Amino acid sequence: MIEQTVEIPTKDGATTTFIVHPDRGGPHPLILFFMDAPGIREELRDMARRIASAGYYVMLPNLYYRSGVMELADLPPLPEDEARQRMYGFMGELSIPLVMDDADSLMDFADRDRAASPGAAGTLGYCMSGQYAIAAAARHPERFNAAASIYGVQLVTDRADSPHRAAERAKAELYFACAEKDRFVPLEMVEALDQALNGRASPAEVEIYPGVEHGFAFPQRVVYHKASAERHWERILSLYRRRLR
Repeated sequence: MIEQTVEIPTKDGATTTFIVHPDRGGPHPLILFFMDAPGIREELRDMARRIASAGYYVMLPNLYYRSGVMELADLPPLPEDEARQRMYGFMGELSIPLVMDDADSLMDFADRDRAASPGAAGTLGYCMSGQYAIAAAARHPERFNAAASIYGVQLVTDRADSPHRAAERAKAELYFACAEKDRFVPLEMVEALDQALNGRASPAEVEIYPGVEHGFAFPQRVVYHKASAERHWERILSLYRRRLR
């Protein structure tokens, strides 16, 4: 495996991006892997490595660079509630248009790297970034053939760029993994999403993972559920095999 951490220029500065891909058999299909709210950390890098080991060129950008933050663990410690509010503040400074500008910069970098295939690409987003995975597929329907949102939030909103509306513009196969017990994504929202996806020309699946909570796929979380986490890996990697190979 080849790993590198690079500064990729964007409209608003530069995003520190972890890139990993196999050292043989390239070029490899591009996967844009958007971080969750706790930000860049070794746990996410390990997940990127797992995807790359299946034959992909994975880019994991730091989305908090506009706030001057790389890893939240490096910030001055705060009481738990205050630390959570600080994280929410960083989240609140992001928007779909801003992250889509970043995605364009990432794609431009990948297009100039011979290790990355110029063909069909995929996206992946957890928590706050499920919406970004879908938005990228809608922004570039000619490029993205697969997009996965894992317990993504704000999937059905009143905004014009709400993921449930953006899905209509995407040609990618879409996969939504939803936790049954998710205080951030109530089942009513999941049902509304499922209904909104009916009639898409390309396949879409909304799967509810029974008995688990938001964050179940992350090994370092108290709510980690190994069986469900492994199921979500099977779903993601089979999606990429179907659509990107």
